[in-house]
Amino acid sequence: MNEPHFRAPSLELRGLTLRYEGQPLFEELDLTVQAGRFTALLGASGVGKTSLLRIAAGLAVPDAGTVQAGDGQKLAGRVAWMGQQDLLYPWARALENVTIGSRLRGERADKPRALSLLEAVGLAGRERALPKELSGGMRQRVALARTLYENRPIVLMDEPFSALDAITRAAMQELAARLLAGRTCLLITHDPLEACRLSHSLYVMAGRPARLGPEIAVPGTPPRALDDEALLHKQGELLRALLEASAA
Repeated sequence: MNEPHFRAPSLELRGLTLRYEGQPLFEELDLTVQAGRFTALLGASGVGKTSLLRIAAGLAVPDAGTVQAGDGQKLAGRVAWMGQQDLLYPWARALENVTIGSRLRGERADKPRALSLLEAVGLAGRERALPKELSGGMRQRVALARTLYENRPIVLMDEPFSALDAITRAAMQELAARLLAGRTCLLITHDPLEACRLSHSLYVMAGRPARLGPEIAVPGTPPRALDDEALLHKQGELLRALLEASAA
């Protein structure tokens, strides 16, 4: 199921500066997340990736800099967030968790569409299940359906599959690449293979204050096969870049 009814804009981060305890975590940082494409951001823990993503989502305010949509329109109401934790409400059933955004906004939930999304993520017939009745992979699929239900052109993802086992993670990567196609996506991940499978381009964030390395283009169309030779070669190239960045 691929349902964007919009032209996704690019996401433009310009001159971002953020200080922590008086020291710059990053400063004068620029990043363009290309329109309708997956961009991955990698780097060591604590380098500032999540802080950057929170600023992009409007959840944190930088000390300097701007975040804008490339089409010049307001970002409010156009950004969806998918985090490392599924953040499902334990008292709400799967269908209710998917439509929770509508309920919080006082809108009528679109139940047929939510059911269609649950089917798309492989959870047909589980709409009445409580989170405690679902596996970790199933919960993350509910979270993905909830993200898609919001139908935003820009999607920010903070290590959304890192807690999953290898098989479930690979399946979720396939789903995300297929169901988020056409949206402007920024993905934070520590996994070079995941970054190479899902992204059209990627960046390594390193240093103090943190900087972004040059753009690394990934050939082919996501999701790439796990045994694709070009994918494995790019993974090795990325690992070298990460090692060099950590040693700098």
